Amino acid sequence: MAVRRLNHAVLYVNGLAREVEFYTKTLGFEVRMEVPGRAAFLRSPGSANDHDLGLFDIGAGSADGGPRVGLYHLAWEVGTLAELVETRQKLLEAGALVGESDHRVSKSLYAKDPSGIEFEVLWRVPVEDWEAEMAQEGGYTVALDWDRTLSHWDPHQKTGAAANSPT
Repeated sequence: MAVRRLNHAVLYVNGLAREVEFYTKTLGFEVRMEVPGRAAFLRSPGSANDHDLGLFDIGAGSADGGPRVGLYHLAWEVGTLAELVETRQKLLEAGALVGESDHRVSKSLYAKDPSGIEFEVLWRVPVEDWEAEMAQEGGYTVALDWDRTLSHWDPHQKTGAAANSPT
């Protein structure tokens, strides 16, 4: 298993509207989805990615132990579900796995490195399945159902960078 590319970055910010304006005007990102005052998901023009940058507003400050302005996590992409399963096992063996999520357009593992820095490893759902996946009930982020996922897609089906996607 090897990660293929950085899929997206997620930042904690204070002042979501200001940040969205900055990234859209200065770097040309487009807003893919926004939860006003809470979160925005942006992507580069022409990107086949669901989002390239996530922004989460934490307000002016946070309580001790809460999030601080800065990096929330980076997400790396693997090419197949089989690689995601392999990565999951390695993260479990390392005691690093802290969560699993189904984001409809991606199936994601969350882990922390030895310094406590959180990261995500994901497999991208084939683009042609995004609309059907987003139509599923339960919201944009739900618990990862491994049985459903592994029965729905061939574990060796390559997607994203592994399938030579340009983005």
